[in-house]
Amino acid sequence: MGAIQSVTQRNEQSVMLVDGMALLFRAYYATAANGYIRRTKAGVPTNAIYGFIRYFWDAVQTFNPTHVICCWDMGGTTFRGEHFAAYKGNRADAPDDLIPQFTLIREVTDSLGIPNIGAEGFEADDCIGTLARHYSQNEDMDVMILSGDHDLLQLVDERTQVIIMKKGHGNYMVYTPETLLSEKGLKPRQVVDLKGLMGDASDNYPGVRGIGEKTALKLVQEYDSIEGILENLDQLTPSVRKKIESDLDMLHLSRKLAKIHCDVPVACALDSCLLTLDHVQIVDKFEQLEMKSLCTLMGVATGS
Repeated sequence: MGAIQSVTQRNEQSVMLVDGMALLFRAYYATAANGYIRRTKAGVPTNAIYGFIRYFWDAVQTFNPTHVICCWDMGGTTFRGEHFAAYKGNRADAPDDLIPQFTLIREVTDSLGIPNIGAEGFEADDCIGTLARHYSQNEDMDVMILSGDHDLLQLVDERTQVIIMKKGHGNYMVYTPETLLSEKGLKPRQVVDLKGLMGDASDNYPGVRGIGEKTALKLVQEYDSIEGILENLDQLTPSVRKKIESDLDMLHLSRKLAKIHCDVPVACALDSCLLTLDHVQIVDKFEQLEMKSLCTLMGVATGS
């Protein structure tokens, strides 16, 4: 079965919330893996920016949002790091060639007229969750989230669809409550409980030691939630029960770390994120970065 490449459109208007870091890192490693880093004549690396725009524009053409916002991690300590000092502590520093592109990509999205949103102390996921909750209350607006991060599946609801970028260019899986249930056997809120049990190696929190994804999924499906599992400890095998009872504090902490906060102090008026391309502005920025070929990709007139 191929990837689903369409969203359920209920309205003429839709807002796409882009997980900026997910696209930028994906774009960087997709090209750096081949050993080639695109650079300007002055030596400024631009491979991640170039790849970001190609990924982004493909998604825009595929899903046709009328409004777009890009959300970013702000760096520094987040509330999760305050709860658990080792949170994301296993991650290597960003490659030297990627670091200057963090600032440049925001300049590029600015040139496209796309607002860049972030909040100190929170992650991009929390900003995305907050905005998704806000816009989904507008009955005339569809909400789409573009990322490669499966943590965001907890945000799926009847008004919000999560588009996961899969391996290969232009390859997506669109999650609705129905597709999430049919593909993963989970309700959106159960994504958090699953992470609480099994932890998350990429974010460096352990969950319950000795419980992997298979056992965690079976428990969540059978007992519906962490609370349901804890109310039925006597039904579990002695081994699983012992593991959970020995790691209760970490279970609750891991669930807290996995949960996306949807009440972050961010906002963006819809009229400021309407996707309208200023051709002169875009050409100017792409010429600066020596990637004028992207104008052709985006159908932007260069005047030459």
